[in-house]
Amino acid sequence: MEEFEELVADVFSRKCTSRTVLETITGRWAILALAALHEGPYRFNALRRRVDGVSEKMLSQTLQALERDGMVLREAEHTIPPRVEYSLTPLGREAAERLLPLIAWTEERMPDVVAARERHEAR
Repeated sequence: MEEFEELVADVFSRKCTSRTVLETITGRWAILALAALHEGPYRFNALRRRVDGVSEKMLSQTLQALERDGMVLREAEHTIPPRVEYSLTPLGREAAERLLPLIAWTEERMPDVVAARERHEAR
């Protein structure tokens, strides 16, 4: 564990592994999955409905990456049919809480973005 205490992350460095974590959590589907899971645990298909437009394959890959990085917990009950539920870990909850203001800002500022796009297109 001592080696990690000396670790200095630098996302601007091509070789830093923190960059891959940043890429994972800021991906379109990951941001939406983290935000949805912040509401509470979801089963896969319910989460897929909540994150409108994500394919089964992309959601599965996203959840696997978030689970690998310690953000999402996958709990499978060995029942028939199997029941799998996804929830946030404390690390994932912290990430989601930092992303939620960005989501709110994006939604609030859409009129400004639309106006900027219209000005750009008019040029």
